[in-house]
Amino acid sequence: MSILKPKTFYITTSIAYANAAPHIGFAMEVCQADVLARYHRMKGDDVFLLSGTDENGSKNKKTAEEKKMEPQKFVDENSAKFQLLLDTLDISNNDFIRTTDKKRHWPAAQKIWDKLAESGDIYKDSYEGCYCVGCEAYLTEKDLVDGKCPNHQKAPEKIKEENYFFRLSNYSKIIQEKIELGELEILPESRKNEILNVIKSGLKDISFSRSKKVLDWGIPVPNDHSQTMYVWCDALTNYISALGYGESEVRSLEHRDHGLTKTDLCKLKPEFQNENFQKYWPADIHIIGKDILRFHAAIWPAMLLSANLPLPKKIFVHGFITSNGQKMSKSLGNVIDPFEIIDKYGVDALRYYLLKEIPSRSDGDFSYDRFEEIYQADLANGIGNLTARIIALSWNKDFCPKASNLQAKDLALKAKNTWLDYEKLLNNFRLNEALEITQKFMSACDEYIEINKPWQLEGKEKEKIIYNLSESLRHIAWMIYPFMPETSMKIFEQLFADKKERKIELNKNLKEAQEWDGLKLKTKIKKGEILFPRLPKN
Repeated sequence: MSILKPKTFYITTSIAYANAAPHIGFAMEVCQADVLARYHRMKGDDVFLLSGTDENGSKNKKTAEEKKMEPQKFVDENSAKFQLLLDTLDISNNDFIRTTDKKRHWPAAQKIWDKLAESGDIYKDSYEGCYCVGCEAYLTEKDLVDGKCPNHQKAPEKIKEENYFFRLSNYSKIIQEKIELGELEILPESRKNEILNVIKSGLKDISFSRSKKVLDWGIPVPNDHSQTMYVWCDALTNYISALGYGESEVRSLEHRDHGLTKTDLCKLKPEFQNENFQKYWPADIHIIGKDILRFHAAIWPAMLLSANLPLPKKIFVHGFITSNGQKMSKSLGNVIDPFEIIDKYGVDALRYYLLKEIPSRSDGDFSYDRFEEIYQADLANGIGNLTARIIALSWNKDFCPKASNLQAKDLALKAKNTWLDYEKLLNNFRLNEALEITQKFMSACDEYIEINKPWQLEGKEKEKIIYNLSESLRHIAWMIYPFMPETSMKIFEQLFADKKERKIELNKNLKEAQEWDGLKLKTKIKKGEILFPRLPKN
């Protein structure tokens, strides 16, 4: 009898620029990725979640010089801050890739370059144009607004030099076809239409290197160390370098006996490439911000096609976070520090706001007033208060009563229907809407308490009401787990005071978790700490 292997699910965030400390927009992106990763693990999938930092290029070099620091020390310090943010936010990433990693990342980037060259898509030519250091991108005149980059409000640098170019123009039609046929799915639809309009206007060849005299902070071009690889060619490769692409393995004595060099090993057939690359690529989904859509939906697919590698299946594009209705910028002094919020309100409070209050598919706003309003309404008076009410009813008996031979159609049916909608929404990357229907189920539980008033009942009828509420809380703990894992665990610790029983519960897959009657007779329940203490009045 063969055992089916779990389905793989490879999900990536973008890699953050290491020229500054983490901001709240990146915190939102990694939280979104973490929800999908945890949800797919609940389903039993073999999940690989990747994040990392983009550390090469002129932006990082220039910022390091301004701070009078060595570039490597500068990116080391900032990369550590991003890794700390992921740890603090309880992000369940499997790996964290750094583009200054000469052992893991550089071989993959240089191998990709060689593949593009082998396909005839790399050539040398003179270039004259505008380069925005903030975007790490070449801009055309039509990209500019009043002569400035619309994203950074600065005039780009005028560049004239001899560089290597990538024949991006060769891939306009095939990328358009892949997107239109859904082989490369761009979500939401508005972003799909946006990139299709760009592609239909004709993709132009792009400069893919800089002279080392101008930029020496980056990966050298293979066989021409007078040139440094264009940062986006280097950065986009992170999605496969982390899986070991470029780190070929010798799988038999026959190959070892041939005494192959490292260069020879990199040219081995795919079956000798790293096992993780073979296992997880192509990516199931890249999660990115709308400002880097063109790089991911045009340049990256073209690079993969040129290298004869499969395309990612989906690219999900989120919007920006504004601060009190304004774009965040250092000059305005309105940049939101995620660590500051976590220190004051807690990890799950920030995760909840970013995932519920910011629409998954469009822009959203952050303000401390709105944050505290949501905290009080949804967390302190919502799930926190509901959990305390249910545990208080159940805990007095020191175990959860089983509603034997009694109908539990009311909340059981609501839970079933909520799960159906919940899965549909998460499968379509509508994370905020999945939290909204979970909130509706919580409201139904509050209403159930008010209607039935279990404290006024006796006997079997009272036990049935208490069981339905306790079992509903178990379902809620599972529903919020991808969004607020710490809070979920605190609820499980109260519902399953016995560690063995809790371990059995937490080993359930999604289908098992969704079944009614998950709480067994005499399951030990204990009263725990307040999940979300109410905020002091100003």
